[in-house]
Amino acid sequence: MKVTQEKLEQSRIGLQIEVGGDQTTKYYEQAIKKLTTSANIPGFRKGKIPRQVILQRMGQAQIKAMALEALLEPAINDAIKQESVPAIGNYQISSSFDDLLVSFAPGQPLTFNATVDVPPSVTLGTYTGLAVKAEEVVYDAAQVADFIEKQRDEKATIIPVVGRAAQLDDIAVVDYNGKLADGTEISGAQADDFDIELSEGKFITDLVNGIVGMSVGETRNVNVTFPADYAREDLAAQAAIFHVVLKDLKAKELPNLDDDFAKEASDFDTLAEYQTSIETRFQEQAQKSTDQNIITAIEAILIDLAEVDLPETMVERETMNILNQMANQFSQYGMDVNKLFTRETIPKMKENCRVDAVNNLKQQLAIVEIAQKEGIVVTDEAIVAKMSEILPQLAGQDIDENRLRAYITEDLQKEQTLAWLKDNAKVELVPEGSLKPVDDEEEAGEAEAIDILSEAVAD
Repeated sequence: MKVTQEKLEQSRIGLQIEVGGDQTTKYYEQAIKKLTTSANIPGFRKGKIPRQVILQRMGQAQIKAMALEALLEPAINDAIKQESVPAIGNYQISSSFDDLLVSFAPGQPLTFNATVDVPPSVTLGTYTGLAVKAEEVVYDAAQVADFIEKQRDEKATIIPVVGRAAQLDDIAVVDYNGKLADGTEISGAQADDFDIELSEGKFITDLVNGIVGMSVGETRNVNVTFPADYAREDLAAQAAIFHVVLKDLKAKELPNLDDDFAKEASDFDTLAEYQTSIETRFQEQAQKSTDQNIITAIEAILIDLAEVDLPETMVERETMNILNQMANQFSQYGMDVNKLFTRETIPKMKENCRVDAVNNLKQQLAIVEIAQKEGIVVTDEAIVAKMSEILPQLAGQDIDENRLRAYITEDLQKEQTLAWLKDNAKVELVPEGSLKPVDDEEEAGEAEAIDILSEAVAD
């Protein structure tokens, strides 16, 4: 077999393949033999049809077409193997089938052309000393106090209130009935012996404030305006009147902030140790968030840093990966994926996710290229440790450990390479919230795909 290679755009290789006359004869004879055993010709039993009858009844064109169809795929696969072409995805025959049919002759060589996608080469700009601007997440000591207060609140003892009116942070036991300003009863706005915590954000603000000052046994009509962003759109910003009867009043008695509380709320023996552990946790979280902001900024830079002619096969696969992730997410929400992903919606969604797919691939290929240039290699010890961490979580599932190992290796290499880029970058930390969001065009693809699904659901 003679094969000539030609480098094409979009990371493709063009193959000119010449198949020998022995192969054209082989597939031509195989076509006749198949027709001899399968054709239905009146007056002849299957498998007993003479060769000459097959040639007369079926005609050269049909036999040659069958031979040609059978020949092309194995010929291309043999050519790829012979030339050690690192093919990805399916090949494409670029020669016209009709032209090949005309030139096909048993015993004579046949030449045809095909293309195949191959891994793309990556050209990188300067990646050491990247100028990166990222938001710094600063530890706030108030977080510790807030956290501890929530723990105290959860462990509070409920005690009855005697001899005073309701005040903020009490728990009021009420009967209530809500009506709109025009007297229309509000569905779902009726309750008996209902506990309302008189704290900000726990219930409708106007109703909470209206109950404050009431005494047990008192009845009051409370004017309420529902918030403009109220969950029920039919009630948002509406004026209403709630008829309220205060039946009982309770209060929370918080535990003392001492060592006994620390023992109950944690594994520490003293309040000081407990507070220190919480401080350390929030400090680590702040640093981790800052580091992730830096990594995210680096990943964004890699998109423009990598020049790569992506083959369509890779773009198609990555686009489908994005859609599969979306499908899994929607499925976890309990949505019927089969109704969302239809023949009508998928083409539009693929189109809108294409930009995200291309950006993802540029990032991935840039990271692999940098890892190769800098000799960043994942050790067997790191892979084994990660597998030991993950496998127990997958217990009972049918796992291909070789594929899992490959995935872990790729993920660890990405992690180590990004860490190397971070260590070698020129990082400018700015206050949290001071940077603009990622450009709308970079975020638009998946968002538009979700919009298409939303429209489909609405229809």
